[in-house]
Amino acid sequence: MVKFARTGHVKHAIRRITDYWLNDASFVVLMLMLVFTVFILPILIDYGHVNMLFVNVVFMFLFFTGIWSSDNKGLIALTTILFLAQLVLRILRFSDLPVEFYLWERLVGLANMLVFIFLNIRLLFRNYEVGLYRIIGAINVYLLVAILGAFAMEIIQITIGSSISGLSEQAPVHQLKGVDQDFSTYIYFSLVSLTTVGFGDYTPVNILSKMLSVMLSTTGILYPAVVIAKLVGSSNEEKQ
Repeated sequence: MVKFARTGHVKHAIRRITDYWLNDASFVVLMLMLVFTVFILPILIDYGHVNMLFVNVVFMFLFFTGIWSSDNKGLIALTTILFLAQLVLRILRFSDLPVEFYLWERLVGLANMLVFIFLNIRLLFRNYEVGLYRIIGAINVYLLVAILGAFAMEIIQITIGSSISGLSEQAPVHQLKGVDQDFSTYIYFSLVSLTTVGFGDYTPVNILSKMLSVMLSTTGILYPAVVIAKLVGSSNEEKQ
């Protein structure tokens, strides 16, 4: 009887968490997490104010929220598998074992982020209601795409040995290695590409990184237009 009672409490807790993350109010919490990850964490990394273990915990928590962003059993299973795979790979990296699957870790992270973006787009357009939470949800997807671009650029760096190049205060040419410490540079370049600002201090150096930066710029142009059109259309349908 006690066992069944505990099982019931666990199921109830899981249901409450899921209901919250499927609620519009969760967009605010996710936005705060993403603002920290995209705008504050890179500064802390660059100035050496955080341990790399903390950086990985931040990303793992971000991936963990993806599990609760859907009530579809198939998607829940997929996000859970990706999260557990990511967790195991990162534990191996920080353990004393002489094994490390850094590239696989980044590939699973990229897949995790793609699914997370898909889930948030589903939440964003799941009904005709338009309001503040919908705008916050649209911002969240935009920031998730920026992180996705940073992950993809890092994978290019790891596999090919080069992705972007540019000037820095420490050296005439900033040498990237595709490690956690370079996240500040990758997310900066991803945001600059996504917003089509193009400062020119960092440039893509091979065809993969060039096409990725062009894809980010195209997304940055089309995404606001598509979202605005969708939200306006939803608002009109709701009024009718």
